[in-house]
Amino acid sequence: MTQISPEFKLIADWITPNSRVLDLGCGDGQLLKYLIDKHQISGYGMEIDPEKNVQALQKGLNVIQSDLNSRDISQYFDNDSFDFVIMTQALQVVRRPDLLIDEMLSVGKQGIITFPNFGHWRMRMQLMLKGRMPETETLPYHWYDTPNIHLCTFNDFENLCEEKGLEVVSRTVVNAQHKSSLGMRLLPNLLGEVALYRVQKKL
Repeated sequence: MTQISPEFKLIADWITPNSRVLDLGCGDGQLLKYLIDKHQISGYGMEIDPEKNVQALQKGLNVIQSDLNSRDISQYFDNDSFDFVIMTQALQVVRRPDLLIDEMLSVGKQGIITFPNFGHWRMRMQLMLKGRMPETETLPYHWYDTPNIHLCTFNDFENLCEEKGLEVVSRTVVNAQHKSSLGMRLLPNLLGEVALYRVQKKL
């Protein structure tokens, strides 16, 4: 079976067997291939990088070359085509994450979204003590070369979900090594470095 990252393993635990999955920004298709092998899902990927598209196609996956900023997901798929739409570590790099979430939950029943937390205590300390944009293991870029254009905290994301009438079905908060702790569960926005959210429209 395909070897995957700790984050992908956490996501896989939320996926039900024989479900339909769309992976946005799927890269070389590692997660999709794992879900097919482990859960017998049927799925599609969307990826902008042509080389990664080729790698995913070589794995026998269904992949569409597309830029998530174009928000054209609904042009390819009908409403509720998927049980899960996954977007890992891309929320902060797209131009309009709020509108992309709308797209995700038009073609999918649930969205699984992961992103780094700009509210982590190390971020706060670097801003307070150094007066400079933070750099950490989960956000390692300089301010001038970062692909991240919409950094947010867990509280920001949950407020957005509330504004959009979305329910947080599940949330896992972890550190850079994707390990959790009691402190992260009690004070997620202060101590968590990465969050995995499973959301859906409120019934």
